Amino acid sequence: MAHNQFELLKTRRYFPFFITQFLGAFNDNIFKNAIIVLVTFQILVNDKDAINFWVNVASGVFILPFFLFSGIAGQLADKYDKALFIKKVKIVEILIMLLAGIAFYVESIPLLVGILFLMGTQSAFFGPVKYAILPQHLNSHELLGGNALVETGTFVAILLGTIAGGLLIGLDHGKIIVSFTLIVIAFAGYWSSRKIPEAKSEVPDMKMNWNIFSETIQVIKQAHQNKVVFLSIIAVSWFWFYGAIILAQVPNFTRVHLGGNNQVFTLMLSTFSIGIAIGSLLCEKLSGRRVEIGLIPFGAIGLTVFALDLSFSGSAVHYGELQGWLAWLETDNSYRIIIDMMLIGVFGGFYIVPLYALIQQRSDEKIRARMIAANNILNAGFIVVSAIMAILLLGQGISIPQLFLIIAILNALVVLYIIKRVPEFLMRFIIWMLLHTMYRVKHKGLENIPVDGAAVLVCNHVSFVDPLIIAGFANRPVRFVMDHQIFKIPVLNFIFRTAKAIPIAPEKED
Repeated sequence: MAHNQFELLKTRRYFPFFITQFLGAFNDNIFKNAIIVLVTFQILVNDKDAINFWVNVASGVFILPFFLFSGIAGQLADKYDKALFIKKVKIVEILIMLLAGIAFYVESIPLLVGILFLMGTQSAFFGPVKYAILPQHLNSHELLGGNALVETGTFVAILLGTIAGGLLIGLDHGKIIVSFTLIVIAFAGYWSSRKIPEAKSEVPDMKMNWNIFSETIQVIKQAHQNKVVFLSIIAVSWFWFYGAIILAQVPNFTRVHLGGNNQVFTLMLSTFSIGIAIGSLLCEKLSGRRVEIGLIPFGAIGLTVFALDLSFSGSAVHYGELQGWLAWLETDNSYRIIIDMMLIGVFGGFYIVPLYALIQQRSDEKIRARMIAANNILNAGFIVVSAIMAILLLGQGISIPQLFLIIAILNALVVLYIIKRVPEFLMRFIIWMLLHTMYRVKHKGLENIPVDGAAVLVCNHVSFVDPLIIAGFANRPVRFVMDHQIFKIPVLNFIFRTAKAIPIAPEKED
């Protein structure tokens, strides 16, 4: 068993998978950004209407397969060996990248967008198996760290791929260089996928439903049957709604309100991605290597606070020549804005990593991939709605900083709703805060508490906080018996009921 998340990178059960998913995200973003730069700055450089049309079409075309095929992808990932399924998906990626080379050579925008649809389809099939395989290769203590590394790798790959796509396509013979790069990375991804250990199916005899529409509805219904999993999926989808609005506005926000050029935009994007990586990697340490859902409200608070501050710190409108990053850093509020972007990323990591781990942990292993498929479907839906909302609000004269203010307020309301529906999130947050502020607790022998099955904990009772401390350190949910009079104390009764404590009375009273 790995002692920390980074040691997972030394193991065959994790490292080949990590490299495979990293290279997949890297390739996706090289391809997407290379198309945008090619269309915007080379093929249609003087036709703004056509540029806007094709850039928006490209965004929609990439997200569409997640609606259409996630249900089928979830079934396939549950039915077959997940490692074998990944290998087949990576073979398809090689074929798509070979076609992409042809499309770049002939400079056909419709063909490039069509291949982007194929790439989105390949990503839609990879999505469910990407997260469903982790619980089969990692134990419960490693699940949070494994997810943290995946999220870190994904956002770093997005950043590097976005930068590389723009730089490579702008070189002499850029189309040839990009095509060669995409094909080489696709082959490297397939090679690493061959090293992933087998992950046998729990339901090899499952009957497939090939109707994409009925299966999409079915997987969402299945997710809805598990309250905690479904609300966790909604919470993840909200994060993508929030993140899509913030990141989609960064280019114009940089130009109009910060007075920065492409260098400043890249700095903002890099800062956010580094923040996500830091927040994701800190999750394991802050949670004591458990799936600590108390981090979710903590992350949500940060997402609201720093989006609010970003809306205030970047509210000015810039007039004049756009500045490079060095000149911009000398302007008022520049470091405050950089810190806001980084901390939005950090608290986003605190928020998203435990949610993904919780979905994996609480899903029935026989339908785990389909739960991830439901998550991907709803994520895509929320992203589309975020784009529509941004277009409508900006069209009504709302400024980008005002949009950030609106999304910060909405984030607070959404999180309050989720906590109301699943009070366990708030209870775990209270416990987590107690254990990381007021109390310095040492522990040993926690590995003796079984992860599942029947167990009785018999403890010395030193204070009224004991149950919270025990629940906070135990590697499984713990239910307590307690005096019924204490159970009825106002306010505290909410915590006791949420923890499913069992009120008891002495024989003389009952």
